[in-house]
Amino acid sequence: MLRPELFVGIYLYRDHVDFRKSIDGLSVIVEQELGLNLFGRHLFLFCDRRKRKLKVLYWDDTGFALWYKRLEKDRFIWPRNHAEEVVTIDAQQLEWLLTGYDIWRMKPHEKVNYSRVY
Repeated sequence: MLRPELFVGIYLYRDHVDFRKSIDGLSVIVEQELGLNLFGRHLFLFCDRRKRKLKVLYWDDTGFALWYKRLEKDRFIWPRNHAEEVVTIDAQQLEWLLTGYDIWRMKPHEKVNYSRVY
């Protein structure tokens, strides 16, 4: 279970990421592009080009873990106008982001109710 409050740093990678990348590819971005420590108590968030998919990478003392979320209707509101390559947020803002709030404007996603997959 992902518990953001247990992490000391939560970082959003500002640019979109090719979602064919998995743990190894995302780890390279963290180390080489961002220059951050992969093995600390940090969460690293990545978004796809369409802003409908989110990946969270972290180290849990026994190995890497990769968490994935896909929105069915709305899009994640991702920072665009930041000069930094990585944006830092706190655990509360991550909770808001995952539950559908635009953390930059405090606006929720519309709830979607389906009865079956196809």
